[in-house]
Order: sequence, then structure tokens, then C-alpha cells
Amino acid sequence: MIRVKGLKKAFGDKEILKGIDLEVATGETVVIIGPSGSGKSTALRSINRLEHPEAGKLFIGDKEYDLANATPKEITEIRKSTAMVFQNFSLFENKTAIENIMLPLIKSKGLSKKEAREIALSYLDEVGLLEWKDHYPIQLSGGQAQRVGIARALALKPEVVLFDEPTSALDPERVQGVLELIKKVSKERITSVIVTHELKFALEVADHVIFMEGGYIVEKGSARDVLLNPKEERTIRFLGHFADKMEYVI
Repeated sequence: MIRVKGLKKAFGDKEILKGIDLEVATGETVVIIGPSGSGKSTALRSINRLEHPEAGKLFIGDKEYDLANATPKEITEIRKSTAMVFQNFSLFENKTAIENIMLPLIKSKGLSKKEAREIALSYLDEVGLLEWKDHYPIQLSGGQAQRVGIARALALKPEVVLFDEPTSALDPERVQGVLELIKKVSKERITSVIVTHELKFALEVADHVIFMEGGYIVEKGSARDVLLNPKEERTIRFLGHFADKMEYVI
């Protein structure tokens, strides 16, 4: 479904991504973990061309893109295929929940307002927020706002959904509800890449886990292999910090 090759990104003199490769099969959920500053979020933002990488090829289905030199038309195509769910929700504050979902359907998909509204209503119902459709983001809790963000991404029917630390901005009591919704997405075999620090969640939903550090992919494999039986010293050291939380039933 989606493949990235040789992805590089720097901010000034600081190299953030140092030539990473990754592949996600159709219907697969891949979780990326790693310490802060390892390049996880930058990788997602570069794939979606919210960041401008210095190098990298992106393959979506049978289409190939040069991420460093993508044209405006190609960037639009990439964003239609790779919907983002942001850690800070990124909802339009002056638009209601339903309008936040309708807008990209009208602008990106060219749907009529009537068509967009019908789709938006169905996805708000799916995430349990139908009665909140006319509320503005400021009137929503963090968990509700993130569920609107997820509904907006799913409504576009992208080929892959990119989740960038979707629970990091939430109060602890709101986290579980959003994680349960993402689990539902995973069970429906919607192709997904998720950056998260929620390791128990990663074990439950991921087909594969990637551990990143220092702009490199250090280790990758099945969720159980990477999280329960890591091979690389850097992975073992990172997971050791979460030892008290890793109370898994093996």
C-alpha cells in the first residue's frame, strides 16, 4: 500500500531523518515508537508533505512520488491518499464539528454540501458525537475534539491514515476513549501508521512495530518481537524505562 525509501529531513544543520525506509501493507497497522526527538513525527509529516524533506521516494499503490521535488498537484494527491490525525487536533476553531469534517470533503473531494453533510453525519455517529455536531472545538473536550479529527480523516477514505501521537495532548482520563476508537479503526483493517508512546496499546493493535532513535530505524518486526523480545541494545534500553508499565499477559 505505502512504501518510503531514503527519507531525509534536516532543520538547518540538524539532521532529523537520516535516510529511513519503511513499508506498510494494505490493511496493516504499523506503530512507530522511540524517544522524543528521534524523528517519528517528522517522518509522518514528511510523508504527508507537511514538511519538505531533502530526499525520499514515496510509493502509494502504483504511484511514485519524489518527496523532495513534488509538484503542488502531486502534494495534493499525496494528501488525498494519506490523511493525518494530529496530536493537537488541528480543527478549525471557527467551524463546528460537522463543518470541520465537511470542509475537506468539499475542497479535496469536490463533493456537494449535501453529500458532504451526509457523510459527515455518518462518521460523527460512528465516533459517538452525533449530538455534538453543531458544537465548536472550544465547546468540546480534548477527547471529543480528537474523535472529530479521526472522523475527519476517515471520512476522506484515504489509502492510509497517519496518526501523529493522537493522545499526547489529552488529559489521562480522555486517553482510553481515543485509544479504543483507534483500536476499532485497526480492527476494520484500515491501513494505518501510528506514532505513540502508549506501548500496551501498540502491542494490542500493531501488526509491526518500528523503533526509531537518532533519525534511524534501529529495529523493526512484529509487535511481540520488538516489544517483548527486542534484539537491539538501544531498543532494550528504551523499553527498560517502561518496565513498570509492561505488565503483559504473554
